[in-house]
Amino acid sequence: MSTETRSPDAAPAVPLSPGARRYALGMLLVIYIFNFLDRQIVNILAEPIKIELGLADWQLGMLTGLAFALFYTVLGIPIARYAEKADRVKIISVAVAVWSAFTVMCGLATNFIQLLLARIGVGVGEAGCTPPAHSLITDYTPKEQRASALAFYSMGIPLGSLAGMVLGGLIADAYGWRVAFFVAGAPGIALAIITFLTLPEPRRGMTRKIEPVKGPNFSEALTELRSKKSFWWISIGAALSAMVGYGHIAFYGSFYLRNHGEGLAALAETVNQTLGLSFGPIGFVGTALGLIIGICGAAGTYLGGILADRAARVNVAGYATVPAYAALITVIPFIASMLVGDVVLSFALLALPVFVGAIWYGPVFASAQSLVHPRTRATAAAVLLFVINLVGLGLGPLLVGTFSDIYGQTMGAAEGIRWSMVTFGGVGGVAAIAFLLAARTLRDEVVG
Repeated sequence: MSTETRSPDAAPAVPLSPGARRYALGMLLVIYIFNFLDRQIVNILAEPIKIELGLADWQLGMLTGLAFALFYTVLGIPIARYAEKADRVKIISVAVAVWSAFTVMCGLATNFIQLLLARIGVGVGEAGCTPPAHSLITDYTPKEQRASALAFYSMGIPLGSLAGMVLGGLIADAYGWRVAFFVAGAPGIALAIITFLTLPEPRRGMTRKIEPVKGPNFSEALTELRSKKSFWWISIGAALSAMVGYGHIAFYGSFYLRNHGEGLAALAETVNQTLGLSFGPIGFVGTALGLIIGICGAAGTYLGGILADRAARVNVAGYATVPAYAALITVIPFIASMLVGDVVLSFALLALPVFVGAIWYGPVFASAQSLVHPRTRATAAAVLLFVINLVGLGLGPLLVGTFSDIYGQTMGAAEGIRWSMVTFGGVGGVAAIAFLLAARTLRDEVVG
């Protein structure tokens, strides 16, 4: 390996072999699955938590959204700045251990404030995951495969949600919601150790003769980002898409239990008799939603990366147009899934917007990594996640819960959550406009 001084835009010092790259990407996917398992498990546990602790829907929105997102987004930027020059694997390892420990603590909470503080702790830990992970993936992967690689990592979102829904529902039915938090959080400690010991960090391969190069400071990084109009339009489109996704997923379980309780009970009984199982209501709806979100969401996420890479070979603006069209397609089938009276038909209709609504992850994250120089990539990921999560995760569940309470005062709890979900289903059309505006300038602003 050459021992000459490297510029900030140099490639990784030690490229990974194909086998090492596959292992590294697979390991990061597992980490992200646990990230979303611990983040989303509270969604399927919302109803038993609401009943035991006597919470309103807006408080559930706080627990699933704003309490987590506020610290997650704010801390993500300084952690990303540190990741620009530090050992990214160590950062991720510590993050996994912290969020796993606080997930366990969620199961010990006896009131709203204690659970709120534990959820904040989960957010603090998870802030150290994705910015350094995106930076690592960009170092691991050739540019022409960037969207696909980031989409592969982003499959952790639906797969983690699947695991959280299924695991949380089944364990809550059998042992209670507290045990579900214990089971979800405890394995993360072992995962943190494995990550620290085995995940490659290309920067560790640099020889001592290579002079360290100082990356841009935060002000310089922001100046670079401010000059990219397409970055901000993509951030807005992604934030609105995330508002729809996070707002809905936080209340899927509550929606189906309140509006389709009898249908779910009959369907669960049929499944139990046919397959010799013993599903309870929470376990059944958690499994059904988990499979829809996990399988359809993972397929949509992976397809989005492939479509974006192919479109970008012709015109890099494909990183924006692919999620724009996807956002438009989701609106009508989602609203239909909320309005039909049959639970099986509702699940079937929901599968399409879940599938298409996950397409944006790979294109959006790849565009952010392509718009800046290498030493700004972790910061770009953190700023993008700041916007996405503060607006999408922070406000999505809170607003859906608040509108549900407002509607519910005159309609009742079941219709309140139904029409709150429908109200936010139309936001996808606004997200599409933002993505299309990004496409106008993306081609001229790409760095590499």
